[in-house]
Amino acid sequence: MTEASPIDLVHDARHLRLDTLVRLRWLAITGQSAAVAGAHLGLGLPLPFGWCFLVIAASSWLNLMLRVRFPASYRLSDTNAALLLAFDIAQLAALLFLTGGLQNPFSLLFLAPVLISATALPPVHTLALGLFAVGLSTLLALVHRPLPWFSAERMEIPFLYVSGVWTAILLGIAFTGVYAWRVAEEARQLAQALAATEIVLAREQHLSQLDGLAAAAAHELGTPLATITVVVNELDRALGPTATPAVADDLKLLREQVERCRGILSKLTSLDDDQSGFLETISISHLVEELVAPQRALGIVLDVSTRGEGPEPSCRRNPGVLYGLSNIVDNAVDFAESRVIIEARWNAERVWLEIRDDGPGFAPEVLLRVGEPYVTTRGASRAEGGEVGSGLGLGLFIAKTLIERSGAQIALANAADPSTGAVVRIAWPRHVFEREVALRRIGGTNGALPLTPARDVPI
Repeated sequence: MTEASPIDLVHDARHLRLDTLVRLRWLAITGQSAAVAGAHLGLGLPLPFGWCFLVIAASSWLNLMLRVRFPASYRLSDTNAALLLAFDIAQLAALLFLTGGLQNPFSLLFLAPVLISATALPPVHTLALGLFAVGLSTLLALVHRPLPWFSAERMEIPFLYVSGVWTAILLGIAFTGVYAWRVAEEARQLAQALAATEIVLAREQHLSQLDGLAAAAAHELGTPLATITVVVNELDRALGPTATPAVADDLKLLREQVERCRGILSKLTSLDDDQSGFLETISISHLVEELVAPQRALGIVLDVSTRGEGPEPSCRRNPGVLYGLSNIVDNAVDFAESRVIIEARWNAERVWLEIRDDGPGFAPEVLLRVGEPYVTTRGASRAEGGEVGSGLGLGLFIAKTLIERSGAQIALANAADPSTGAVVRIAWPRHVFEREVALRRIGGTNGALPLTPARDVPI
């Protein structure tokens, strides 16, 4: 199944912006500078003032280099973001080493980089940063410079108290990391659901905007189509028995195609009208025959097969689905060299339809942007040759939307070597395919049912 993945849509948004880390680091640098200057100059505590500011300057230098090297909107990869957070942990550890280790009350700031990682990075990176922070805090509990204190007194903190601080850091990293990850993960899932909803709503909006276009096109095409019909009848009357067999066949084919165009225009103008006359039950084999019947006179071999396990599934006739499937079959016939294969299969769980041709297959840009409007499946050579239908490429978008509204899933691919051509697979859960027929049999509503209930087609 080729579907637009919401996870892919929000993947870039999940990555941390470099500007975010740079701003947070400037905030940390400001706080560290104020604390060191206040303790040494304000309180007169003896601490290695020069070494402390050298460690702080290292963070400042890194920030300046990042600002020069990358734009503010640059988004970091997960690994690079983890490395920058690891630097922040190491810088904090170096500053704490110079100012008393875990006896320094600011040692709880080890939680900050791990918390940032938990909200934006995968769990494996957060776990690595947490272990790194715990490892450095363990080292600081054992090895560090004395805690700066007033010269007239000496601060002696029991090792048991230091062990309690180490335990608090360990539990804080574990609890806040897990909690922040859970909250951020729920937010990401909500963002993915919203992205998927926006995709569906945008697609439906495109389709609804085409309703007026379809009605206008049907109205405008009615007059030239009537003119073509009159001209064909006049040619048939004028030539009569003197027409050559080739000319007679061409006139017959032209009349058939005019009638087919009339049918298509009739469907376009009545997709949103009351379709009670068309919603009778139709089996899957009859559905396939209705799709291929208009194509049999076009000179392409149509291989049709229907088989499955158990009774043949039936559905109620849906003009939108028929229009979408007909569009796919039309494309297969247009691009086929000599043969189109249509297979209908079913079992107890699923009903699926596969349409294959022996043409050149889908262009790479179509497979990459499947389901988007204005992506044409026809090459430039066909368009330059004036082939009918080499237009804006709305056909596949309309067909995909109409079919998916019935609860189906569509996959587009190219045939594997040594075969060539395009392959389109449409699959329904069997209970979705037969839903309206089953409800009708048990005395359900006679009105139209929702096309895609949330329980059948998850967003």
